[in-house]
This record gives sequence, structure tokens and C-alpha cells, in this order.
Amino acid sequence: MSDIIRRDPRAEWIARNRLHPLHAAMQPLQHSWMGPNGIIRKNVHGVGFIGPNGIKRIDRSGAQQGGAAKRTAAVEVQLPLHQVPAPAFYINVVPDMVGGRLSNHDRDLLGLARQLAGSDGAVLAVVFGEHKETAFATAGVDRLLVLEGHEFDGYSPEQRVQGLRAVDNQFSPRHWLLPDSRSGGGELGRRFAASLKERPATRVWQIQGNECIGRAGAGQEDLARPLPRLVLAAVECAEPVSETRHEVLPVQLSTALARSLPRIEDLGAVAVDPAAIPMAEAEFIFSGGNGVTDWALFHQTAAALGATEGASRVAVDDGFMARDRQVGASGTWVTARVYVAVGISGAIQHLQGIGACDKVVAINLDPGCDMIKRADLSVIGESAAILQALITAVETYRNGAKRDAA
Repeated sequence: MSDIIRRDPRAEWIARNRLHPLHAAMQPLQHSWMGPNGIIRKNVHGVGFIGPNGIKRIDRSGAQQGGAAKRTAAVEVQLPLHQVPAPAFYINVVPDMVGGRLSNHDRDLLGLARQLAGSDGAVLAVVFGEHKETAFATAGVDRLLVLEGHEFDGYSPEQRVQGLRAVDNQFSPRHWLLPDSRSGGGELGRRFAASLKERPATRVWQIQGNECIGRAGAGQEDLARPLPRLVLAAVECAEPVSETRHEVLPVQLSTALARSLPRIEDLGAVAVDPAAIPMAEAEFIFSGGNGVTDWALFHQTAAALGATEGASRVAVDDGFMARDRQVGASGTWVTARVYVAVGISGAIQHLQGIGACDKVVAINLDPGCDMIKRADLSVIGESAAILQALITAVETYRNGAKRDAA
């Protein structure tokens, strides 16, 4: 065996990124500290602590399975404020804002913009319509421009390109950054580039000086080219901002946008069967585990909520769910906005698979299980009774909405 100490770059990146769900779990535990009276205190719950009788303590805190992340989540870290009173230039970012919030791809993009802006430039985020995001400050946004209006609702690429042209004329940014994604950023970026008669750099995953590197050849090759003004970046193009908070000063357009007759008409959203949505793309997942006693009621609840069904490995092995519904490191890694775990204790492989989910709701009988520690909202009780109450609440809410509409 070699004596060389191997580094884990991904673990180091998670330890630096305060926005990562597993950030707290990657921090070294404090085994001893000095108390107010000068006495050295020891952490008796620390991993590997040897008690006075010579017995090594067993870690029951759940820290190895993400439990420490939830215990320290309430401790708010006051990051230093980064201010740019008079920006020398702008780096404009157009995030996808799926569901009205910044996605992981958007945060990577803002991290790349922060690198290009340096200390003299400002990152200007351009958002269309209403949003629900409250963490622009910790994502690296110095200036925020919200283009409001019904003309930006739904699928409106022509009007959005016209809005970006107006922003380009007023702020003359050094670079435009858009996510090269299937959520709208890739198409909007290419339409915008055609409108500006500029050639964008696509699928960019790295920028070094005045050169950018993008994927080519079906993702099998790297293509290096001079850094253009318009960049469509891939996921994980840079590390998200984690060490500073920013002003997020609102800015407005100096001129009103001219409305043109669109050639594309949005006919509205098309209803999609939640069961047909791939697990990796689902935004609302209702997952069941060994604690589910009534699977017919489970399916009925998922249908009432309009959620995509998932399952733990135990439920799949027992034949209650199909193999393609398995969530976890040995199944599918999911990035849902809301993940509801019913009767799932929270094995480490399952917690790894839901590490990128925004909100986790746990329904379980055991208040000390690791899924409860990971969850943002926990409901302790029998799953069958809770699911039945949930169906009743959904039906009551929908009937009330129908009466109000009538």
C-alpha cells in the first residue's frame, strides 16, 4: 500500500460550498475546546471518543448520514458583504428560474459570473416576471433587473429576446451568461445570439483567461476557442458563490419596452401524467418505503397530489414498486423541488440520492431516524392515517377553490 494521502476533490468542494446540502456533514467535528473557566472540555459524542473506562464511543448522532447538517442548519453564518458602488463593467446573467427559484445550474452560472466580474465588475441578473427567490444575495447577485409584464408569461421567446436587447443597449455588458439547458436557457441564448448577429460559445464548462472550453463531439471532446461576449454554460461550469453575500440592488430599464405582435402563440401548459415523468426530471416526488402499510392508499395520495411516485430500495426489492422508481445512490439521483418520504428510515444511499432536493418532507413513526434529521418538515405518526388526512385536506382545498371561482 502507498503512504500517499489521497485527496477527495468533491468532498473538499462540498466543504467549501455552504449552499450544498451536505456542507455541514463535511465539516470537521470539534473534539475539545476551552471553557470559560479555562478547563478543556471534551465532546463525548464525537466519533472515536474514548471514555474514562477505555471504551470507544459509538457515533449515534447521525452525523455520518447527514444528521449534523440539520442540527447546524439553524446557525446562520453572517458572510462578509461585497459591494460594488460604481461598477466598471457588468456581467449579465439570465437564469432559468425554474419554478421561480434559482436552480443548481443557475447558481453555478452565477459563480462563473462572479469570477469574470472580479472586484471591479458587477453581476447583473435579469429575471422575467414574478419570482419566489429570496437568496439572490448569497448567490452572488450585485444588481437585479426584473422585467415584469404579461408579455413574458409562458413561452414567449420573441418578447424575451426583445427585452434582452433593451438591457444590452442600456448596460453594454462585457459578457452575457445563460445556462445551456433544456429549461429554456439554451434556446433563449441561441435566439438572442442570432438577434445580436454574434456567435456564442455553447456547452462551456471552463473559462481560463481569454479562452473558454466547451463540450463537442457528442460530449466526447473539448473545444477551446477565444472567449466571446455571449456564453452558454453547462452545469458545474464553476463553483457557486459561498463566501460572500451581495447587495442585490434593484435596477430598471430607462426606456419602456416596445411590444410587438408575436409570431408564436402560447396555448398554455399541457397536462402530463406524473408517472410518465422521468425520476431525474421530476420536481415533486412522493416516495414510499418499508413503513408504508397500505400501498393502494399511497398510490391514491400520489394521484391526488399530482406527484411522481418513487420508492426506497426495500420497497422495490419487496416488489411494491418498479425498479425504475428506486431513489438513491443505487437507483436514481433526484433533484426535486419537493421530496416527500413516507415510511423511509433514511439509509446513507438514499440520503445521497436526495442530497440535491430543495425541500424534504418526512412521514415516519420513528422521530430519531436519519430521514427525520434530514427533513425540512417532519410528521410523526402512522402513515395510513396521515395519508388519508392529506387526501381529505387536498380535496377540501380544491373544492373551496372551485366555489371561490364560481
